[in-house]
Amino acid sequence: MPRRVVVALLAPVTWAPPGLDPAQWRTALAEDVVDLLATLNEVDTAVAVTPADRWLADAVIWPGTRVYEVPEPTPNAVFAALASTTAPTDPADPVGGAGAGEGGRYEQVAVIAGDAPDLPGLTIGKLLRPLTSRPVAVAPAEGGAGLLGVAARLPVPPWLPPLDLDATMPAAVRAAAPRPGDLAVTPSWHRLRGPADLARLDPALGGWENTRALLADADQPGES
Repeated sequence: MPRRVVVALLAPVTWAPPGLDPAQWRTALAEDVVDLLATLNEVDTAVAVTPADRWLADAVIWPGTRVYEVPEPTPNAVFAALASTTAPTDPADPVGGAGAGEGGRYEQVAVIAGDAPDLPGLTIGKLLRPLTSRPVAVAPAEGGAGLLGVAARLPVPPWLPPLDLDATMPAAVRAAAPRPGDLAVTPSWHRLRGPADLARLDPALGGWENTRALLADADQPGES
């Protein structure tokens, strides 16, 4: 079994439902994503934040969860952190990179957006699965531009372009690849980036308790 890590990238959130405190909304989304990662099997899990958002990581992580502090909230910054060998190894410490020797600790990594609170674990598994035969896989964000997540073998291929989870489309990644088959596109899932996204929440799905509770308190669509 390849050594794999799934990283929740807790990037800034630019929208919150009317009547909800943006910081509380962002925290609820992040906590639900981190709680989901904790249920995954046969992978390590971590979060990535900029130094200014370390407070958010500290508010939502489980004990022992590694936190990568990155200079910008992008998948490429997370890949660079995993490749670094200059930072401390203690999971309790802020990590600008992976600790000594951690660049070779993992063979595969998936970076997931931090605003998909009801994301099924199966969707993450499908994002990782193509890495057995392809160097990179992306999952589109349903209902808009950008990506839900990206997975790659480590070290990442040099052709991988700068990625922005809010704007990059699969076609742009494929255009940068030496061969179209070097990129796998896996099933999409929605992120909560605007009012229309609330309608995509499925109350029948388990999980996303924190987001669900906030929406219920604010009498917003999507709550059970």
